[in-house]
Amino acid sequence: MRLRHVTGSEHILNQSDYIIHDYQNDKNQFSKLFQNENKKLYIEIGTGKGNFIIENAKRNPHINFIGIEKYDSVLVRAIQKIGDENITNLKFIRMDATNIDEIFHHEVDLIYLNFSDPWPKARHQKRRLSSSFYLEKYETIFKQEKHIIMKTDNRKLFEFSLKSFVDYEYKIKNITLDLYQDEIEDNIPTEYEKKFHDLGYPIYFVDVEKK
Repeated sequence: MRLRHVTGSEHILNQSDYIIHDYQNDKNQFSKLFQNENKKLYIEIGTGKGNFIIENAKRNPHINFIGIEKYDSVLVRAIQKIGDENITNLKFIRMDATNIDEIFHHEVDLIYLNFSDPWPKARHQKRRLSSSFYLEKYETIFKQEKHIIMKTDNRKLFEFSLKSFVDYEYKIKNITLDLYQDEIEDNIPTEYEKKFHDLGYPIYFVDVEKK
């Protein structure tokens, strides 16, 4: 996918109160940044243009949300989408997920993996966000129970992820090979999800937990 440069994106992000700028020093105390009484923290890795996490935060004001995105040109679209709204339980971090275990420490309740890069070549499977390489990192960022919800249009990535989750002792709570046919309750679509669904592709969904 070619990412279009957005003029002034760096300035927009630097000026936004929704961006956590000094995240390296906020480890284990992100809850203080929200200035609310919420006990739960959900993160989305690869938040894109923000449709999913913004709507999720609006629907669930009792939960804090942080979106992780490494591309300025994409993240700025999320900030622009928020506009003048005041969503007090939502923040974003500009970073590569490779370092996620250096940022969070036993403070995350749920991870969303929505339409992650499938990295189709076998030699790149370590880069998949559902690989054992990342699952090991997630172990240190979850509070206690580990909870991951994943959506994708890529069948091979989905199959790889299921095996990866099970091998890492996750239990499948809910699964569907066609999200819109099975009508998962309270589904919030991402931008990619809308696109692929409109093209007639099935959307794969899995919800896994580990004690």
